[in-house]
Amino acid sequence: MSDWGRTRTSTGQLKLLLPALIPVLLFSLIPLIRGIYLGFTDYRLGDPIQFNGLANYVRMLSDVFFWKSFQVGFVWTLVVTFAQVALGLGLALLLNRKVRFTSIYATLMLVPWAMPPIIRGIVWRQVYDPDAGILNGVLIQAGIIHQQINWLSSFEYVIPAVIVAGVWGEIPKAAVFVLAGLQSIPKDLYEAVRIDGAGRWKEFVHITLPMLTPVLAAVVSLSFMWNFNTFGIVWVLTQGGPGGLTRLPMLAAYEEAFRYGYVGYAAAIGNVMVLVISLVLFSYLRVQLREQKQ
Repeated sequence: MSDWGRTRTSTGQLKLLLPALIPVLLFSLIPLIRGIYLGFTDYRLGDPIQFNGLANYVRMLSDVFFWKSFQVGFVWTLVVTFAQVALGLGLALLLNRKVRFTSIYATLMLVPWAMPPIIRGIVWRQVYDPDAGILNGVLIQAGIIHQQINWLSSFEYVIPAVIVAGVWGEIPKAAVFVLAGLQSIPKDLYEAVRIDGAGRWKEFVHITLPMLTPVLAAVVSLSFMWNFNTFGIVWVLTQGGPGGLTRLPMLAAYEEAFRYGYVGYAAAIGNVMVLVISLVLFSYLRVQLREQKQ
């Protein structure tokens, strides 16, 4: 093909991509660039923007609330990601078996995922309500507890309660990815090990798990990034309380910007979050490239 033909092809492809590229540019790339810029300013709501270099990042080094939010965020992210992937794997294994009404189960499984995070938060607030919530009612009827528990205001129970709500909504996402990976594994491999007398556990350990490793790596990486950015469901449930126990990094940035007016400092927190997520993504891509070369 001549250079002129290649140029025309490239131009035509670019025109086809423009409808998708323009929204990405307007709603993702430009806000990201502006956020990075604001992280190096002392911008406060209603005041002019002034460049202050690394002052916001120096402030973070001694900001106890910032480090606390990142500690809470990492604990939240690790626990929720592990639970989502483990339960999603188990659910995918069940759905991958030839049972009746599998399509119905798969459709019902997607209901929590289809709910916006705000709606999930409202649903779980009703579940955890100390007076009219179904959870207290069931546990009291079963004799497990003898008085009502305020799940979202208790220092003892709030973190497990929020984690359960966070895991519940994202299990289907992990299950869908894993189920797609399971269905791509050649059936011949299972038939071969069954001839050798291998049971289900050996099938899982020697065939299913190794073949699913790339899918699981992708699910873990993506789940980590999504969970580290969690805002909606935790904000609806606790608004970061009690005592900052559930103040995730995104909530910390939100409060700095819209409660205290420190937009520049909030943007700097967001920049650190972007850096952490970029490191996770870079590590995943590096591992994938190494496996492809091997």
